[in-house]
Amino acid sequence: MPQDEVIWVDGERSASLPLPDRGLSFGDGLFETLLIVNGRSPWLDYHRQRLEAGLAALHFPALGSTFDEAVALALSSLAPQAVAALRITVTRGSGPRGYQAPSPTVPRLVAQLSSLSLDPFTCPAPAKLAVSSLRLASQPLLAGIKHLNRLEQVLATREFRAQNVDEAVMCNQQGQVVSVVAGNLFAVVKGELYTPSLQDCGVSGTRRRALIERWAPRLGLTVHQQALSLEQCLDADELLFCNSLQGLRAVAQLGAKCWGEHPLSQALQQQYLADLQQSVGL
Repeated sequence: MPQDEVIWVDGERSASLPLPDRGLSFGDGLFETLLIVNGRSPWLDYHRQRLEAGLAALHFPALGSTFDEAVALALSSLAPQAVAALRITVTRGSGPRGYQAPSPTVPRLVAQLSSLSLDPFTCPAPAKLAVSSLRLASQPLLAGIKHLNRLEQVLATREFRAQNVDEAVMCNQQGQVVSVVAGNLFAVVKGELYTPSLQDCGVSGTRRRALIERWAPRLGLTVHQQALSLEQCLDADELLFCNSLQGLRAVAQLGAKCWGEHPLSQALQQQYLADLQQSVGL
């Protein structure tokens, strides 16, 4: 285990996972990645609500207070001014061999706390993007939730890292844009925002939700959730993406297309930073 990482399994410090575990065997579980700043986790309610929706979709029993207890335990182990990432993983726990879920199900919760070197109050430089050759599979029953099956993202990351870019756009089987590998994508077209609807695949991000519900409305921006083609992205006035650790990040390049100015992206970033400061008590 790295020195800058601490792991708890069901509330106890551990460097190993009890076996068998259905998360390892079948990807039978969910996870949340939380940003920790100044002893607090911003937009914690959004993470909790998405996790609860995922638990219901996978027919897990409710966690009760276990999620909040795991977050509190992690926060108590950090220095007050520390910046960290907290991954909460919930698996269906142990069970007999085979796909049939055990009855009763006793979920297992793993909390993994890792230090971060980034400054959460500094906007990241505009990113260079490629288009991934890997297309996401469609599965409406799993769309939106953050389940453990991330092999598509593993392979896509390997591909774009080899191209020396920061991220990659991922499309579905029909060639429509879904997201970037680790975040949600938005296109600015004539003063309005467009983002994929995520009906068939993709993760409904917490920062995506906040952008739609909070930051865009404050600026008088309309957000359209609909099918979005790669051509529409290339023709857009601006592109940006968001995730829980980077916040909002403008796009400087997608393939051969470049953007030199990002006025609406920067305005949205300022809304994000203002909310972040308030949510962590600064």
